[in-house]
Amino acid sequence: MNKLKTLASRLPVGMLSLAMAFSLLLSSCAGRNSNGNLTIFGVFYIILAVAAFLSLIKQDWSTGKKIIWGLIIWFFPFGGSIIYFLFSGRR
Repeated sequence: MNKLKTLASRLPVGMLSLAMAFSLLLSSCAGRNSNGNLTIFGVFYIILAVAAFLSLIKQDWSTGKKIIWGLIIWFFPFGGSIIYFLFSGRR
């Protein structure tokens, strides 16, 4: 029951993040322009990924758990950060 309350408290933030992600993707924003500059989506992704990795480093988990979450964030760039913030069980 306690995990359900924790998940429910994170749900609004997650839904807002997903809504922002889909609106940016649907507006044809890519991570970089044709001249190599970052777009709004690229900047948002970098901020989200850095925040996820900093939060991951601060956790007092075992090394194996940190590596698994780090790989999820690395291999699923935008979605991995959102999944981390929603389901990692941070304190």
